[in-house]
Amino acid sequence: MAEAGEHVDLAPLTSLRLGGPAERLVKVTDTAELIRLVQAADAEREPVFFLAGGSNVVIADEGVPGTTIWIRTTGIEERELEDGRLSLTVAAGEPWDDLVSRSVDSGLAGIECLSGIPGSVGATPVQNVGAYGQEVSSTIASVLVLDRESGQVGPMEASQCGFGYRSSRFKGDSRFLVLAVEFILDPSDESAPVAYAQLADALEVETGERVPLSVARETVLDLRRSKSMVLDPDDPDSVSAGSFFTNPLLDLAGMAELNARAEELFGPDNLPPAYPAPEGMAKTSAAWLIERAGFSRGFGEGPIGLSHNHTLAIVNRGGGTTAELVSFARLIAGHVEEVFGVALKPEPVFVGHSW
Repeated sequence: MAEAGEHVDLAPLTSLRLGGPAERLVKVTDTAELIRLVQAADAEREPVFFLAGGSNVVIADEGVPGTTIWIRTTGIEERELEDGRLSLTVAAGEPWDDLVSRSVDSGLAGIECLSGIPGSVGATPVQNVGAYGQEVSSTIASVLVLDRESGQVGPMEASQCGFGYRSSRFKGDSRFLVLAVEFILDPSDESAPVAYAQLADALEVETGERVPLSVARETVLDLRRSKSMVLDPDDPDSVSAGSFFTNPLLDLAGMAELNARAEELFGPDNLPPAYPAPEGMAKTSAAWLIERAGFSRGFGEGPIGLSHNHTLAIVNRGGGTTAELVSFARLIAGHVEEVFGVALKPEPVFVGHSW
């Protein structure tokens, strides 16, 4: 059932520990109750904001008008398929890393390299969460959604979800509310082929090789902890929204221009990394750009600054405001664009304000 409160501070419900109050907060643990509440609010044209794990949002200091629905729905349904794979239909409010841990313990491969990512299951298709060579879209069969225009509930096949690099048709579009996600995982004691060079190096294997599921998970967790990318109350550098900027996607002309600027500044032996991306694009490293633009780890003297362990993470060291964080992020992005001609795009969702 739902729990309600007026003018509830949202900052403690986010990994950044920033943001103002919700005019009205409703906590929902049941999917049917969630549907009913949203349909009722939409019928009254009441503003609605959906909050789940709180790890990928930047909430304005002024707070959020209308109703904030805190999605804490639970439930996992298992179904064995004819080909031996296992279908897991998971409620949107389930914690993501709990699902990864469960899959590894159950001998199910496909999401082990997404270990340690904070947030809820329902947020993963929205962002098409990815890390260490895996993307969640590769295991999603369908997404159960509430269509807020028609009021209907039904599944949306993966091919209809518009998955791309850190994006989907759900991102930036409030029409569809994710209620549950169906994943298809492979019964195996070994991981999917290791696809990320840094992970392969840490595992001391070649890319394309497989390792025990538990070894893959623990190695990913160790790598993420070394970058303060696992939420830890004892690690002040983990008070962040994770990677604040996405890695830029550039066409061939854009990549050539970036290489030319980098060569002029640093010489031919210090060019930015480039990784193949769909549709003839190339993906480069936002962290490389930030560091070469002059921002080192730990940069920033006030309550907001860069993590001491990862230049992509902007952290709240205590006593900061959302306005200060956004100003700091714009400083970094502006200087990167000035130096390299590349516009960095924020990865988290902005609530009550815009980038």
